[in-house]
Amino acid sequence: MSFFSSPLDSPSFRLSWLAGLSKKMLGAGSKNELIDLIGDALSVPEPSGDQGVLEGLARLYSGQVGPVDSVFDQVDRVGRKGLPEVWVGDTSVLASEAVNAAGRAVTQMSEAFHGCSTVLLTLADAIGAAQRKDAQGRGQLLEQKKTLGGKDGFFDDLHENDEEEWDRKNAAHFGSYAVDLMHAAVSDAQEATRVAARDLNKWAAEARAGKMETSELSAVDKLMLADTGVAGADTELNEILTPGDLARASTRMDLLSLDDEMAMERMLAKSDNPQERAYLMKALAAGHSVAEIGKFQEKIHGKDPDWLRRHLTPVVTASDSMNDEGLGSDGSNNNKDFVTFDGQRWIQGGDGSEGTCVASSTVTSRAMVDPMYALDLTGGPDGQQDDPEAFKQRLVAEQHRLHTEGDGGENWGGMGPEGQERIDDDAIGSATGSDYQRQDLNSAADRRGVLTEVEKSVAQGRPVPVDVSGEKGAHAMTIIAQEGDMLQVYNPWGSTTWVSEDDFINGHMGKASDSDLPNAYSVYLPR
Repeated sequence: MSFFSSPLDSPSFRLSWLAGLSKKMLGAGSKNELIDLIGDALSVPEPSGDQGVLEGLARLYSGQVGPVDSVFDQVDRVGRKGLPEVWVGDTSVLASEAVNAAGRAVTQMSEAFHGCSTVLLTLADAIGAAQRKDAQGRGQLLEQKKTLGGKDGFFDDLHENDEEEWDRKNAAHFGSYAVDLMHAAVSDAQEATRVAARDLNKWAAEARAGKMETSELSAVDKLMLADTGVAGADTELNEILTPGDLARASTRMDLLSLDDEMAMERMLAKSDNPQERAYLMKALAAGHSVAEIGKFQEKIHGKDPDWLRRHLTPVVTASDSMNDEGLGSDGSNNNKDFVTFDGQRWIQGGDGSEGTCVASSTVTSRAMVDPMYALDLTGGPDGQQDDPEAFKQRLVAEQHRLHTEGDGGENWGGMGPEGQERIDDDAIGSATGSDYQRQDLNSAADRRGVLTEVEKSVAQGRPVPVDVSGEKGAHAMTIIAQEGDMLQVYNPWGSTTWVSEDDFINGHMGKASDSDLPNAYSVYLPR
C-alpha cells in the first residue's frame, strides 16, 4: 500500500494536466511523441464515485420522508387542540410554543430528508454522465493509439512520408478532442461535487436542535432556543442562534460550575420572551462569563422583542431580499437593504467618508455574533439609549480603535493584510472560537475552489471577510450568509445584498459595491 498520493488525485491538477496534454497533442512533432502523450492522458484516473451507491443513499433519505410526515401529523393534531397556558422545560417555556416549535422542526426535518435525497440523485446523475463522457474520451484515445501502431525505431522516426504525416496529424486532432472530453468530464464531476457539498453542508447546518448536545437543558428548552428568530422577520432567514452558536453554547454549558449552571438556568427561566432567552445563550456562545451575562440581562430584561432586535441584531434579512431588481447606474444591485439603528447606518466613518472599510466590516461582523458587543454600541454604557447620534459616535470610535489596532493608514485609510487578519482574530474569532487565515484568490479557479469552505463557514454563522479590487483600488466587505447558489454580502457602506456564486467566481462583485470593484482577490477563512 502506498501512503503517498499522486498529484493526479487532485481534480484541479487533473484539469490543468489534461488541458496541457490537449494542446501538446496538436503540436506533437512525431508519432512517438504523440503515443507518449496519449499514454499520459490514459494514466489520468477517471472521475471517482459510484452512481449506484449514491442512488441507494438517495432512496434511503427519501424513505424517511413518510415517517417524518406522520410525526408532523401527530404534532399538528396536538397543536390544533388548544393547549392550556402551562409551562414546560427547565426554563419555563409555554407548552403551546413548544408544540409549534416541534411542528416547525419536524417540517424542517422532512424538507432536509427530501432535499438530501434530491442532492444525492442529482450528484449520482452528474457522476454517471461524467464517467460516460470520460469513457468516450478514453475509447477515442485507444482507437487513435491502435491506428498509430507501435513506436518507430530511431531511424524510422527520422523520416515521415506524407501518409504517415497525415495519420499522425489526424490522430493528434482526434486525440486532442478525446482529451477535451476527459477534461470536461473532470470539470463536470468537480462542479457537481462542489454543489452537492454546498447543499449537504447547508442541510446539515439546518439540523439545529441537534447542535445542542448539553445535558444541562431539557429537550424542550433546546428545541425552543434553536427555533427562535428575531422579531418581525422571517425566522428561517433570521434565527438568533446560528448552528455554531448552538454548538458553542452547548459546550460552554457543560463546562460551567454548578453555581454558574444554576445561575444561567435561573436567568433563562426569568426571561420574559424566547428572544431574551436566545440572546442570553448567544452571549454565552460568544465567550462571556455568567457574571457578565447577568449584567447583560439586567440591561435587556423587560424589553419587548422589537427593542431586542433593534439593539442586538444589526442585520435583519428581509424575505424579499433575494429578488432580482436589476442593477443601478453604478453597477450595484438595486435590491439592497440598509443596515441601520434608529435610522443611522452601520457605515464606515458614520457617513461613508472614511476609508476604514476593514475595521468597519469587522465591527459589524462582531456585533452580529456577540449581542453584548452590539448593545455596547447601540445602547451605550447603561444599554438603555435609543439615540442614533450617540450610536454614530460610539460606532466611529470603535471603527477607529480597530483601525489603529490593525495598523491602518493615516487619515483613516487602508489596512494591510496582516492587520486585517489580526483584528479578524481578535474581534470576530474571539467570539466564534475561530482562527482567521488569509487565502489569496488569483483566478476564477481559486475562487471556485474556496466556495465550499466559505459557504460552510457562513452556514455555521461565522462571517467570512472578502477583499475586492478594481479601478478604484481595493475594498473590504464580509460574506455573512448563503442560500442556494446565492451569497449575502455586508458592505460597510451600510448595506447588504445578495450576489450569485457566478458573480463571486467571475468578477461581478461590483453588484455588492459598484462596478469599479469587481474582483474578489482574497478571503479570510475561519479555521
